[in-house]
Amino acid sequence: MEPGQCSGSKEDDVAWAKLVPADSRYSEVYIRCGDATVCSEVSSSSAEKFTWCEITPSSEKDSATIRNLSSNGIIVDGNIVEEEAVDIKSGTEVISGPDKEGYLCYTFKVIPFEIRNKKNVQIVLDVEHAKCSICLNIWHDVVTVAPCLHNFCNGCFSEWLRRSSTRSRDNVQNVVCPQCRANVHSVGKNHFLRNIEEAILQTHSSLKRSDEEIALLDTYASIKSNLVLGRQKNPSRKRPLSLSSDESNITDLPCPQCGTEFGGFRCSPGTAHLQCQGCGGLMPSRPNNGVPQHCLGCDRAFCAAYWCSQGVDSSEFDLICHRDTFKPISERTISRIPDLVHQNNPYERDITERCIQQTGKTPQAVISEWITKFDNKQIDRSRLQINHGETITSQTHLCYDCYNKLVDYLLYWFRVSLPSNLLPPDAVNRENCWYGYVCRTQHHNVEHARKRNHVCRPTRGNT
Repeated sequence: MEPGQCSGSKEDDVAWAKLVPADSRYSEVYIRCGDATVCSEVSSSSAEKFTWCEITPSSEKDSATIRNLSSNGIIVDGNIVEEEAVDIKSGTEVISGPDKEGYLCYTFKVIPFEIRNKKNVQIVLDVEHAKCSICLNIWHDVVTVAPCLHNFCNGCFSEWLRRSSTRSRDNVQNVVCPQCRANVHSVGKNHFLRNIEEAILQTHSSLKRSDEEIALLDTYASIKSNLVLGRQKNPSRKRPLSLSSDESNITDLPCPQCGTEFGGFRCSPGTAHLQCQGCGGLMPSRPNNGVPQHCLGCDRAFCAAYWCSQGVDSSEFDLICHRDTFKPISERTISRIPDLVHQNNPYERDITERCIQQTGKTPQAVISEWITKFDNKQIDRSRLQINHGETITSQTHLCYDCYNKLVDYLLYWFRVSLPSNLLPPDAVNRENCWYGYVCRTQHHNVEHARKRNHVCRPTRGNT
């Protein structure tokens, strides 16, 4: 089968070519094996889509045939095409009307066969199955542990290995899988899943992490090749010995209250436990204790508030979070605007910083004002990107990530509520991007991110 051809009904949904718009505000138009017609925007003055041409693959590599389907002509490499079909190849310029003025310009490109194969993988893979259960993001530099075969980011598992592994009496290193708690015998890089990881991020660019997050994760990564942990032993037929109080070591136990009484409580053999998403350690599940053990914004378990209530100090145990990792909104402070604010757009973040400076207030003072408005339900919570938005108050415990999302939400409302005369001069006359804060182009097109305002609601596309 030639690179430009399709193999049949099984691949009817596979895109073999695309039209790339010259204007980055418009989306690429994919041409699939099962549908040769092109339906897209044709005019810069209207968002309405029309069927205006048909593109079919030819037997020659990187080439195809285009036929005009509109009532007007189209322009192909400077020549007007009305009813006849003409040959095109990768790089051909196609204008969706009879004139360059007022009509959209596209570049035709054939998608290489190997990239099409990657897209086939993306179609059948559930993105949720490609996430690290420690950080809950798409894998980065993925590693696989054996024998349970669960997968994690290299940096995440390396940090888990550093903080949670113990050594037995014969100096054998022991570690359990953070997802299923099975003993881990070995861990190594998974190059096949690394390709899937890259393919997913190419398709879902919104799932990419910031450069700062990736750099931090890479500093934690310590697994360079297959690493064997401990050794398998033949199961003993002897009855296990009970450790006396002076023989047991509380730091070798996954939960401090499994070995010692703290705060008037000690775990029984049947006590259910929660795994903290911050440190990876365990704490007893006590939903009626009156102390929050889950972040309301993401429903993940965090141990800081619980151990603080039990009088357990994080400096005494390796697998306990510092109390600052999980505390009420009202007790949190910021000294600078987080990087993720305004969808990681540095231009919008800089404008917001200058707006705050112009008010003569600190970032924390502005956030405190808007938390009061949030508490009084003076602002719409529909855009809040955390769970249970309607029930959250300033007294709600949030993890660090969810608090940053709340700050992002509050600074969005701070910006859209500002009168234009309080905006910096270079921000006053910028036109709103059609896609507003959900625009994906702002992440890879620096000029677009700078010229258009993205702190606004979408007026086009999915909202």
